[in-house]
Amino acid sequence: MPQRTGTASLPLHGGKAPRWLFERMVRLAGGILDYMAEEIGPGETLCRFSDPFWFQSLGCVLGFDWHSSGVTTTTCGAVKEALRDRRDLGLFAAGGKGAASRRTPQEIEDQAEKSGLGNDAPQLVWASRMSAKVDNNALQDGYQIYHHFFMFTSAGEWVVVQQGMNESAGYARRYHWSSRGLKDFTEEPHTAICAQKRGLTLNLVAGGSRETREAVGALCAENPDKIVGELERLQRLLLPRKHQLFIQDLHPASIRKVLLRTYERQPEDFATLLGMPGVGGKTLRALALIAELVHGTSLSWEDPARYSFAHGGKDGYPYPVDREIYDQSIEILEKAVRSSTAERSEKAGALRRLARIGGIS
Repeated sequence: MPQRTGTASLPLHGGKAPRWLFERMVRLAGGILDYMAEEIGPGETLCRFSDPFWFQSLGCVLGFDWHSSGVTTTTCGAVKEALRDRRDLGLFAAGGKGAASRRTPQEIEDQAEKSGLGNDAPQLVWASRMSAKVDNNALQDGYQIYHHFFMFTSAGEWVVVQQGMNESAGYARRYHWSSRGLKDFTEEPHTAICAQKRGLTLNLVAGGSRETREAVGALCAENPDKIVGELERLQRLLLPRKHQLFIQDLHPASIRKVLLRTYERQPEDFATLLGMPGVGGKTLRALALIAELVHGTSLSWEDPARYSFAHGGKDGYPYPVDREIYDQSIEILEKAVRSSTAERSEKAGALRRLARIGGIS
């Protein structure tokens, strides 16, 4: 079952990776994944992507946009390209930025068929869609998802690395998910969240919002006209600032159309409601505010961000990418992957010692 393991917030930078750099990123990413898949297995390799600090370190190693939003899209793009036609690794990738993110369901189905997981494709597609639903709608932090990267193994484990943008704030926020260790999507899915900017957040997946989630499900079973009437009444009240921020752009007439559909289908729980087509952030916000203000349920307004970090920059800080050294790294890693078993065992020991020294084991 799914687990979101972290979030990272990064400043928005323009530009893209030059071709000479991206081609090297693909080769180096391929060598790293090849080595890791053999050393620790596809499942453990996959799991590393759910750690925002490990992912950021990978972006540093690959040498692009070390502290800006581009590290997410370009690193995921390099990994996806490196995994193309590499079924032997047991790792598969789908999605990406913009239009590529919208092709994720079809790409998952295609890759699942190739990996022998054809019967599991609907569950994988569901996980992909629900992770985006939660980060766009159940966690309303001001960041709109524009990049969605889905990676899975031939054993059916999966991770999501997706990124949202807040153009007015000038920051992007990265969300990491893992299929390991969580019972559902809607109860405290975070184990580590990295963000440099925190703000007022409607957090419907917080433990403190459990009463509201339960109440929202019950509200969907009531007559839509009654719910809309309560929303209109709330908009006329003098409310605390946080509620004004979240109520001011709610339009009862539009929300009524969605509530008519939910009323007819009677979703049995919050997760089912969240996954229904047409149920977006404004509908959930209206129901949550009604539950809290009218029925007195608990509701979390705390941004779940906990940690912050930054690393250099692509524009020559702390130093430019050294092409000669970069190529040497690719060559060394590729040679290690091609080496004999005995040679690899010796090199693996050295690399593990190096990893321990660097704190990345």
